[in-house]
Amino acid sequence: MAKESFNWKSLFINDETNNSEGTTATQPSTPISTTTDKKFPNQATEAFPTNSLTNPFLNEIFEVYDKGFESLNESGFDFFELYKSVMAVGVTNPQSYQMAFTMGKSIKSDLTKEFLLQKGSFYIAEIEKVYTKYDTIGKTKKAELDNTITKEKYNLSKSISDLEAKIIELQKELEAKKIELQKIDPVNMEQLSEIQLKMDANNLAKQKILTSINTVITGINQYL
Repeated sequence: MAKESFNWKSLFINDETNNSEGTTATQPSTPISTTTDKKFPNQATEAFPTNSLTNPFLNEIFEVYDKGFESLNESGFDFFELYKSVMAVGVTNPQSYQMAFTMGKSIKSDLTKEFLLQKGSFYIAEIEKVYTKYDTIGKTKKAELDNTITKEKYNLSKSISDLEAKIIELQKELEAKKIELQKIDPVNMEQLSEIQLKMDANNLAKQKILTSINTVITGINQYL
């Protein structure tokens, strides 16, 4: 009886399907220890040495696929058990396949090459389904984030452009006010001078008329 088909943890944080499946997403900020025993071939990580060093999620994702692969295993001997046996002895050693097959025949007498290949194709198909699912999720999340970033950059760029335009207008207004300030004294100097002359004339006229009046008053007091 096959185990429940793929109930793998999400490959992405905050995946909505993760909550519905009742699983807890592993935080990718804490990479899985490189000492974790992997069921995948060691050649898989050795084939990408640079990625192994620069991608902190690589070991974690390998473990996700490992557990998913194992979750598909049926009771009895099939491709999964042969796979583990061959990987333990040597994937390029012909004897490892023969030994694993002989061991499998002792458990499952009707074991055939065709059955193993059929089950191998089944595992590949199931893994491809999960890969497609999470690849789609990843591309969707990336597209959403790209759109969000694009919108934020556009809005900020527009705000910056608007502010720069306002600054240019304020600078123009500032220069105009400075010029206006410089023109105040020359423009009003003639008026100020005229007003001052009139005030001076007013003072002189008052003094003159008062002086003459006072002279007459003095004469009246003296001569009458």
